[in-house]
Amino acid sequence: MNLVKLCRQSRAPGLPALLAGALALATTLAGGPAAAAPQDTLHELAAAQGRYFGSATDNPELSDAAYTARLGSEFGQLTPGNSMKWDTTEPARGRFDFAKGDVITDFARQHGQTVRGHTLVWHSQLPGWVGSLPPAQVETAMTDHITAEATHYRGAVTAWDVVNEPFNEDGTFRTSPFYTALGSDYIASALRAAHAADPDARLYLNDYNIEGLGAKSDAMYALVRDLLDEGVPLDGVGMQAHLAVQYGFPYEMRANMQRFADLGLDVAVTELDVRMQLPADAAKLATQSSYYRQVTEACLAVERCVGITVWDYTDKYSWVPSTFPGEGAANLYDDGLLPKPAYTAVRTALGDEDDGGENGGDPGALKVRYRSGDSSPGDNQIKPGLQLVNTGTTPVSLPDVTVRYWFTGDNGASTYGTWCDWSPLGCATVTHRVAALGSPAAGADHYLEVGFGSGSLAPGASTGEIQLRLSKTDWSDFDESDDYSHTTGTSYADAPKIGVYVGGEPVWGIEP
Repeated sequence: MNLVKLCRQSRAPGLPALLAGALALATTLAGGPAAAAPQDTLHELAAAQGRYFGSATDNPELSDAAYTARLGSEFGQLTPGNSMKWDTTEPARGRFDFAKGDVITDFARQHGQTVRGHTLVWHSQLPGWVGSLPPAQVETAMTDHITAEATHYRGAVTAWDVVNEPFNEDGTFRTSPFYTALGSDYIASALRAAHAADPDARLYLNDYNIEGLGAKSDAMYALVRDLLDEGVPLDGVGMQAHLAVQYGFPYEMRANMQRFADLGLDVAVTELDVRMQLPADAAKLATQSSYYRQVTEACLAVERCVGITVWDYTDKYSWVPSTFPGEGAANLYDDGLLPKPAYTAVRTALGDEDDGGENGGDPGALKVRYRSGDSSPGDNQIKPGLQLVNTGTTPVSLPDVTVRYWFTGDNGASTYGTWCDWSPLGCATVTHRVAALGSPAAGADHYLEVGFGSGSLAPGASTGEIQLRLSKTDWSDFDESDDYSHTTGTSYADAPKIGVYVGGEPVWGIEP
């Protein structure tokens, strides 16, 4: 990487004096000024695609000058993490305090940013008096609260998460003082009150684990369809997207976004982060980058996806470590406010062309999907089915790619035979071998390594199913039940515990 390019990519405050001096010397030797143009921000790249790119923030962070410099320049939209929630804005019935929220809206106004209000009605972070109300008083208290807050922020907030997290994981309605008193009708009442208080604000329902197709997103889809049929004011659905590398990418996220858009609703990614089990390593960061990229590409592919908000942009102020012990490193910037590989992945997805060709065809945009081809985990063969998918925008040379499936050899022979039983690529082009791990780990002392003798994988393309098989040379039995990469699923799904490597560098998966 040349010196000027390095300077352009290092926009964090506190650029080392040595680097700045070296750049000045290089400029002098070149015979005159040669300042590199500053790179586009994430929001500028998103705006060129008709979207916004924002960050959550909160009042304690705003005393950090280095943090606010980046917050005010890189992002075009802000969401207050806590300062507009009910326990802050109405701690006692009828006594409102908007001071903390006003700090956020003032910051946004000074930096030319929009604000997403979060949140008017939620089962959590309620002051105790709400839960103590007789059921007959709940609707009045709720509409009074919504009216006061939405009226106060009229003109300063462009969109509201009116109702947050109304569903349980199985798609049933979550119990709350509002649901207990009014049933699911509280949602329509809340939306009508918000619209009456601020007719110009865009009104959303917001939840987590509704990014992909499944029971919870089906419940949200049924709810919003019914609300629209009843004429209830509703403009969009917010998909929080608190993801984790160890759980796989949401199934059919783009298709799920599109079905909401087809109802005439906007879709927004409202709270994006991608956590991992600590410590972070190259493989986990590569998977994280892939997830960030796939979310961005899904939003860009759906016309009514209006934008993406990360749930604070830096690990320094992430909510994850205190909520998920042992997990973290979830954000685009590290705790020193330096950009991580995921930041570059998002830039690339947004159309940034200034990578100097150094990514070698964007190798980070690969993932592997897996299904078990063996109904008996205790017989004498392991039968993984694998699909390699190029989620990026450039072709990938397959001879540069290897895939590792980790397992335990258990008792018996320590030598193995391997086979490719079928592949649309032709098994003659698929290489396979078993290798021993230098240091055995939980669920893994060997791995099946799969490679390719020729070909390339086009953007958006899959290798199709590769049916593989291995056995010990003495044909003794395995116990796959505790193998690191094994699952019992018989349908293809993203496989975060299977590794993908390009040129020997990890680009997908968590190593054991």
